[in-house]
Amino acid sequence: MNPQAHPQDPVDAIVEQWAAVRPDLDTAAMEVFGRIFRLSRAMGDRMEKAYAPLGLSRGEFDVLATLRRADEPYTLSPRELSATLMLTTGGMTGRLDKLERAGLLRRSPDPHDRRGLRVTLTEQGLDLVDRAVGAGLAVEREALSALNAQQAGQLADLLRELLLSTER
Repeated sequence: MNPQAHPQDPVDAIVEQWAAVRPDLDTAAMEVFGRIFRLSRAMGDRMEKAYAPLGLSRGEFDVLATLRRADEPYTLSPRELSATLMLTTGGMTGRLDKLERAGLLRRSPDPHDRRGLRVTLTEQGLDLVDRAVGAGLAVEREALSALNAQQAGQLADLLRELLLSTER
């Protein structure tokens, strides 16, 4: 890589260190995934900060957003929520308890399954998640402003291809 062509980032330094001690290694994958991991961590921290003034963690936002995307009446079963969020039912229960105490969702019996429950977004939860998604998108747009629209679209396409290849 020509250091004059691109500014150096921490991943470049790591790759250079590996090249010095193990010149036989092909570190191309490290260059990609090292940046993906660092971006994920940095953006996760920024998203936490965006949701914090609203009294939400990222995990709590994810529950409310999943219900919001379900469209009216914004209702899913705990099992559907767990599957979508890749959480155990135990992990989901703690989040649901906290969000229910805050008045952001309610649990009620499933009319089609006496043993089941339905989780529904309340009006307060709907208002909060709509504000939170706006705050999160503003943070994401700010981060993407380093790229032009064509570059952002190309990056999204490439990441989609990579993600799909890992899920086969």
